[in-house]
Amino acid sequence: MSQVLPRHVGIIMDGNGRWASARGLPRTEGHKRGAEVFELICDRAAELGIPCVTFYAFSTENWSRPQAEVSAIMDLLRRWLKRAQEREEENARKGIRLRFIGELEGLPQDIQGLALDAQEHTKGQSRTICNLAVNYGGRAEILRAAKQLAARCQAGELDAAALTEEELAAELYTPEYTDVDLLIRPSGEQRLSNFLLWQCAYAEFWYSDTLWPDFTAEEFDGALEEFAKRGRRFGGV
Repeated sequence: MSQVLPRHVGIIMDGNGRWASARGLPRTEGHKRGAEVFELICDRAAELGIPCVTFYAFSTENWSRPQAEVSAIMDLLRRWLKRAQEREEENARKGIRLRFIGELEGLPQDIQGLALDAQEHTKGQSRTICNLAVNYGGRAEILRAAKQLAARCQAGELDAAALTEEELAAELYTPEYTDVDLLIRPSGEQRLSNFLLWQCAYAEFWYSDTLWPDFTAEEFDGALEEFAKRGRRFGGV
C-alpha cells in the first residue's frame, strides 16, 4: 500500500436496493449487506491509519422513499448501533471513533440516544474517525453553519464583513477534517447527491460500477492507489 494516503475519505454507499432487486430479494436485504460492508471498510481504514472517513448512510431526501423501506432502514440502524455497543472493546483496540453527522433530532428518539452513546463511548479513540452521515444534506449543513455565524455576528462575537472560509468551515459537521481528499462512489452513478458539498471543493473523485454490497477492501485499496497517482494542484500549476 502506498504511503500517500488521503486524510479524509468520503464514501457514498450506493446501490443497496439495486443489489437486492437483481437477486430477487427485498431492498432491505441490500441495506443489511451494505451495513456489513460499512464495517469492513471502516475497519480497513483504521488498519491503514486513515484519519477520517465519512460514510453517506441516509440523506434528508431519503425520507421520500416508501415508508416500509424507511422503517426497515431505521430498524437496521437501531440494530447496528446496538451491535456497536457489543463491539466497544474491538473498536477501542482498533482506535475507531464513531461520530454521527446530520440532523439527528429528526431521527427516532431511541436512535438518537444510541448514536450519542456511541459517540461518547468512543470519543477517546483517535486513530480513525468514522463519520456516519444520517438524515444529512450538504446544503442544509451549509445553511446551518451560515445561521450559526449570523447569530454570532448579531451577538457581536464576529464581524460579518471580516468572516473567513476557515470560520465557516469550523461550523460544519466535520471541523477536525473539513476537506475531503478522496470521494468514492460505487454503483455506477457519477454525482455528489448533496453530500459534503463544501468539503469536496478539491476532492479527487473515484467511481466504480460495483454496487456497495459487493464493494471490497481490495477495491477500497485500489481507490487509494489511484489517489496516490494523481497530481493535486488546488488551482495552481
